[in-house]
Amino acid sequence: MTTSNSSFIVFDTHTEAEKAIRTLSHAGFDMKKLSLVGKGYHSEEKPMGFYTAGDRIKVWGGTGAFWGGIWGLLLAPAVFVLPGLGLVGMAGPFVATLVGALEGAVVVGGLSALGAALTQIGVPKDQVIKYEAALKVDKYLLVVHGNTEDQARAREILADASTQVAA
Repeated sequence: MTTSNSSFIVFDTHTEAEKAIRTLSHAGFDMKKLSLVGKGYHSEEKPMGFYTAGDRIKVWGGTGAFWGGIWGLLLAPAVFVLPGLGLVGMAGPFVATLVGALEGAVVVGGLSALGAALTQIGVPKDQVIKYEAALKVDKYLLVVHGNTEDQARAREILADASTQVAA
């Protein structure tokens, strides 16, 4: 198992996740070092669809504006139907990790496809269970990839932003 070069932040709502990503973007953080994973489609009552236009995915539906905005900021937009989670949207370098786990048939040991991808980037199994549980209850997982300085900088930017909001 490799050492994790990623840190994780769980957000309760897509609004909080989007605000964090936009805050990092405005602070000049490298968007190529961020991934977002979330769902929130299960209660959709209006027609929705996905299609690709170049490397962008277009979305209609209740969460379409959110995912459209996120996919405009982060690389590699994708949508998967994952057993146990349902329809999951994501973007960023983590997409390639998930695709690699699926293509390489690494989904073993009772882990889901998402769990296998998380373990590939060095997440301990107890944390995998925590993150999967968060996604099952419609939370959003922001992954900060990179070295310890990148991770510390992202957390500092977000901490400063939340302090300014509280003040």
